[in-house]
Amino acid sequence: MEEIRFDSEFITLGQLLKMTDAIDSGGMAKWFLSEHIVYVNGEVDQRRGRKLRNKDIVNIPGVGRFQMVGPENGD
Repeated sequence: MEEIRFDSEFITLGQLLKMTDAIDSGGMAKWFLSEHIVYVNGEVDQRRGRKLRNKDIVNIPGVGRFQMVGPENGD
């Protein structure tokens, strides 16, 4: 599992797709999510605006599994 580090409170699923090179541009996120199954914490999610926070796990079949590593926010 690969770690994705970020400094803000969250990143969106669309941003993650671009960071992992699953898509070339942010505009492709909606299409990608309509054509591919993506799991967030074990559940299918197709919302490009889904907020990913510290410790979330995203599985993009054919691309990889990613653990979000962001600010702890008091955890």
